[in-house]
Amino acid sequence: MESDKRERGLNRRHFLQFTALTGAGLAGAGSLLRLPTLYAQTPPAVTAAGKCEQLIAASEKIPITTSIFELFKIGPGPSSSHTIAPMRAANDFMAAVNSMDDQTLAAAQAIEVRLFGSLSATGKGHGTDWAILAGILGQKPETCAPEFLDSLKKNPDTVYRLHVGRKDISISDRQIIFDKLEHSYPFSNTIIMRLLSDKGILLEKEYYSIGGGFIQWKGWTEPKRGTPAYPYGNMTQLKELLDKNNISLHRLILENEKAIMGTGEGEIYSRLDLILKAMEASVQEGLKGEGVLPGPIGLYRKAGDLNRKAKKIKQTEARFMVRLSAYAIAGAEENAMGHRIVTGPTAGSAGVLPGIVYMMKYQQRCSQQTLREGLLAATAIGFLAKHNASIAGAEAGCQGEIGVAASMAAAMLAYGQPGHPIRVVEDAAAIAMEHHLGMTCDPVGGYVQIPCIERCAMGAVKAYNAFLIATVETPGYNKVSYDVVIRTMAATGRDMSSKYRETSQGGLAVYMVNC
Repeated sequence: MESDKRERGLNRRHFLQFTALTGAGLAGAGSLLRLPTLYAQTPPAVTAAGKCEQLIAASEKIPITTSIFELFKIGPGPSSSHTIAPMRAANDFMAAVNSMDDQTLAAAQAIEVRLFGSLSATGKGHGTDWAILAGILGQKPETCAPEFLDSLKKNPDTVYRLHVGRKDISISDRQIIFDKLEHSYPFSNTIIMRLLSDKGILLEKEYYSIGGGFIQWKGWTEPKRGTPAYPYGNMTQLKELLDKNNISLHRLILENEKAIMGTGEGEIYSRLDLILKAMEASVQEGLKGEGVLPGPIGLYRKAGDLNRKAKKIKQTEARFMVRLSAYAIAGAEENAMGHRIVTGPTAGSAGVLPGIVYMMKYQQRCSQQTLREGLLAATAIGFLAKHNASIAGAEAGCQGEIGVAASMAAAMLAYGQPGHPIRVVEDAAAIAMEHHLGMTCDPVGGYVQIPCIERCAMGAVKAYNAFLIATVETPGYNKVSYDVVIRTMAATGRDMSSKYRETSQGGLAVYMVNC
């Protein structure tokens, strides 16, 4: 009862903060990142449908200014919220430490890290401590070799020497503390990093892992960016822009990226190729993998086995489905290994979109340009979900991860068809998302293995089926718009018990252990 009171009070404060920011015109494009703070159980006045509509409507009035390469990030699994974001936080903290004057740093004795929320509940299984330690030691998510992280895990008692100013201090896994699950910080996944002397704290920074590898911190403000060439906040506005300006969806996303980030088209395409290459590599490496995944579950890798056995299946449709499942599982198993993957939109869903990309390239024989354009269409869908709901399992459950990934994959498939009509793209995304609504995030033992790996396969299969239905059905028959399904996802995530939001306190995480 007491924890319920604290939770209700906390979220009432979040709601007042959000509405005050919105009313003052200060929420900026980052408001999409503030909405998830309301996802814990909230007072009846806030969870009423009318209040939900008000919150989403406020977000939709703010144009999306997220970069393509903030949504798609290359880094180590198994969870973008638990590995990529914490590693980025550690990088930022060390940059702040290294900017301090030598006289202050001369007193430094140690670094202390405290993890809260689901980072505390499931961080050990997700490898959060190793990701932070790697970040403190200077590793970057995009370039950190799997072998380096593997070496940290294999030698957990090793004490490392860290050069700070003109002296060395010791750092080890013991200085990373798994703290409270329930707390009063504004985001569920909070990291407190401190540089300590024998007399107290020399530097303290408060970071928030807000989903998909994104971080914010106390005092964070939305970075200044260019104005989108075609500003939109929801699917309805996006379609109006496409029609009014007679522009294709992939071209609109390209032009916005150029205007917001000041990036040239050639560079954007080159970076898209790197993302596609990394997705393909995660599937290829996953198909080669054998043996047991890390952790106490003892789960055997099966992507390669499924792919080999698919060749013996005579029925064409069944063979195709098994292969698609194998591709998605391959990417997810690489993620579970803590190896390099692409967030699409998160690490927990890192098998869905790569599985579809691999299938489109090697079975449908799609060109590189088709894959690029399809990925840009998927980007638009991911932006809308992130902007108006959440892509974090800790905030929205697995519907925000596998559900959004499936809707992005369905859109990519639809956009790969001749003419790529926006109606089919939207319908495919909406159908895929609609049939993931309410999906809980309940990782067994805190590891991104059960049910996460097979969920990637199911997400890819649902994406393909949603694409087929949207392509074949009579125009106008589908009644659920993408705006409606995303609003529903936001409300469902907010109402979902915290047991089912990446804490391993409910669902399979409880009953599988008990059995």
